[in-house]
Amino acid sequence: MNEPVVELDGITKRFGDVVANDRVELTVDRGSVHVLLGENGAGKTTLMNVLYGLYEPNEGEIRIDGTPREFDSPRDAIDAGIGMIHQHFMLVDPMTVADNVVLGNEPRSRLGFTVDREAAREAVTDLTARYGFDVEPDAVVEDLSVGVQQRVEILKALYRGADILILDEPTAVLTPQEVEELFDIFDELTDQGKTIIFITHKLGEALGVADAITVLRDGETVGTVDTSTTSKRELAELMVGREVLLDVEKPPSSPGDVGLEVSDLTVTDDRGVDQVSSLDFQIREGEVFGIAGVDGNGQSELVEAITGLDVPDEGRVYFDGADVTTDSRRDRIEQGMAYIPEDRQHRGLVMDFELLQNGLLGSQHDPDFAPGGRIDWATLRQHVEDIIADYDVRPPNPDATAKSLSGGNQQKLVAGREFERDPRVVVASHPTRGLDVGSVEFVQEKLVELRNEGKAVLLVSSKLDEVQQLSDRLGVMYEGAFTDVVDPDDVTEEQLGLLMAGQDADGVTSVPAGDFEAEAEVGR
Repeated sequence: MNEPVVELDGITKRFGDVVANDRVELTVDRGSVHVLLGENGAGKTTLMNVLYGLYEPNEGEIRIDGTPREFDSPRDAIDAGIGMIHQHFMLVDPMTVADNVVLGNEPRSRLGFTVDREAAREAVTDLTARYGFDVEPDAVVEDLSVGVQQRVEILKALYRGADILILDEPTAVLTPQEVEELFDIFDELTDQGKTIIFITHKLGEALGVADAITVLRDGETVGTVDTSTTSKRELAELMVGREVLLDVEKPPSSPGDVGLEVSDLTVTDDRGVDQVSSLDFQIREGEVFGIAGVDGNGQSELVEAITGLDVPDEGRVYFDGADVTTDSRRDRIEQGMAYIPEDRQHRGLVMDFELLQNGLLGSQHDPDFAPGGRIDWATLRQHVEDIIADYDVRPPNPDATAKSLSGGNQQKLVAGREFERDPRVVVASHPTRGLDVGSVEFVQEKLVELRNEGKAVLLVSSKLDEVQQLSDRLGVMYEGAFTDVVDPDDVTEEQLGLLMAGQDADGVTSVPAGDFEAEAEVGR
C-alpha cells in the first residue's frame, strides 16, 4: 500500500464572500505524480497556495507525513520540504543559473563576508548531474529558452531541499518537445523518491503523466480517479459537469474574397537577422488559415507586422485590398481587425486596470462607448458584464483588477473583448493557451462561428490538434518561412513534425498559399 505524504483534510479558503476552496480533500502518495485537474477558477492554484503557505486556510488541516502542520509563510513550507514552481517564473534574468538557484540561500566564503560562487556553481553542477538536467550553471537566464528556465526553477526548489514539488500549469508555455523533456524529468524525480503535484487543465497530459488525478469543480473536490481506469471524456465531464465536445465540428468552408494578404514580407531583429523571410500568403473571407511551428520561428514577428505592432523591413500587408503596412494598431482596429495576442499580460491587458477599463482597450474612440469623446461608463459596464457572463470570466466582477484573475480567466476576457468587436479579420495567436477544456471548446466554436460568418481568420497555435482541426489550410513555419502549406485533413502529426523541423515530409498534400486567381475552390 502506498504511503501518503500530503493530506489536505476539509480545506476551506474564503476571500470575503467568495469561497475559493470548500472543504477540499486531497491525498497524495509519496513518489507519485498527482495531477490536480479543473477548470480555470476551480480553486486549484488557491489550494496549492494554501499548501505552500501563501494563504492561511479558514478551515481544515494540513498533514505532511501524517503530522499536522501550520504554515504561516512559504518559508515554513520550504522547511517542511515543499517547493512550488509558479506559472510565471520568479527568476532574475541578468543573473546566471547558479546565482538564481542559490539566491537567498547563498553559500558563504570562509569568513562569511562574500558569496562563495565556486561553491554555488558546484552545488548546481551536482544537482544537474544527479537529476539529469541539461543546464549550464554559468548561462545567463535571459539567454535560455522557456523550457530551460523552468528547469532552473525546479533546481531552485531542489537546492532548498524540496521532496514535494508543486508545479502550476508547467506546460502552458512549452513546446511539445519541451513538454516531453519535462515529463522525463518527472520520471527521474519520482524514481529518486520525490513527489510531484501537477496543476493542469489539459486532459491528455493528465492521463499521460499522472498516477492519480483529483478533479476540482467550483472549489469543491469532485473525486480522485486512477489514470488506468478513466478517459478524456470522463475527466472532461467531471471538470465541467456536463458532456464536452472534444472534437471541433465545422462545415465545409465557403471562401469569398481575399480578406488579408501578406506579400513578400520580411522582418529583421535588432541584430539584422531575418525573423520572417519574404513570406507570401492570402486568407479569404470565410476560412481559417492556420500557422503551425515550434515557437521562435518567426510567428510572433509575423503577427506583430500584420497587427500593426511592428513595421516590416520589406513587403506589404493588405486588408480588404488596402495597403495597411504602415497603419497604426488603432487604425487597424477601426478598420475591423481583432487581435488575440500570445502574451495576454504584456500585449492584451493592463494588469493594474480593472476589467471594466481593460474591456475598453482599443475602443476608446468608438462612438458606441465614447460619444462626443466622453466615455459612457454605463454602456461600457453593460458591455463588459455581458463579456464576463458570455465568456464565463471568474470571478464575475468588472471592478476586479486583471492581475487578480487566473491566467485562463485573463485569456477569456481578452478573447471576449476582441471577438465582440464584430471584426472582419481575426488574428488569433495561441487563443486557447491557458484555458480549460470547457473554455477551449467555447473559443474554438467561436472561431468557427466567425469563419462561418465570412470573417478571415489567421490562427497561430502550438497545439497541433487544435490547428489541424480548426484550419482550412495550414502553413508550417521554420526559420521565418513556410516549409509547406498543406491540407490539414491530409497530413499526419509525424509529417507536421518533420515540416516543423525544416525537413521534407513525403506524401503531404500541398495547397496554394495565395494567388487565388490561378486556383479554384482553394480552402475547402
